[in-house]
Amino acid sequence: MLKANGDVWQSYWPEVADKWTLGVLNGTEVSLEIWRRTLRACGCKDDSVARLASEAWSQCRRERLRLFEDVPELISLLQARHSLALVTNGASDTQRENLRVLDIEDRFGAVVISGEVGVAKPDARIFQFTLRALGVEPENVWHVGDDLNADVAGAKGASLTAVWLNRRGALRTGDGPKPDYEIRSLRQLPVLLSAAQ
Repeated sequence: MLKANGDVWQSYWPEVADKWTLGVLNGTEVSLEIWRRTLRACGCKDDSVARLASEAWSQCRRERLRLFEDVPELISLLQARHSLALVTNGASDTQRENLRVLDIEDRFGAVVISGEVGVAKPDARIFQFTLRALGVEPENVWHVGDDLNADVAGAKGASLTAVWLNRRGALRTGDGPKPDYEIRSLRQLPVLLSAAQ
């Protein structure tokens, strides 16, 4: 089953990734179809078993979901002085559930999810939507993200200061998007912000 599930992810996810990201398909639909295909590959065509497998997988995923240890500390520190927004790609049901499980949704002045607004990072429009929601200008905004293409290129395309959160110390190729700052931990961010003011 593990191999079948891995094979299904490899073949099916590329077909639906953009639809999930833009909210055309929700996470529940994608998960159910993945488990249907996985179980069919194992000889089971019972839809009720696929629904049960999908629900069990979702429950396990929720139970394992954790914030990095530097996240709550940073949010608490910055919340007093800055407007905070969360910008994420994905289907609304998946991302809203993640925020509920992590209990952080109400910590942000704006939560912008690609599946709700119909555009995804790196498209500058998702950042512009966020700027309008917060009532701020791009030259006053820093975007922190871990993906060079979605986060860094997206932020730069929207005229924001781009901070690459490179937790694993990955090497950036010379022709890839260049962040304004690179950090290994969110604990480094307040120092950068203070120095920039």
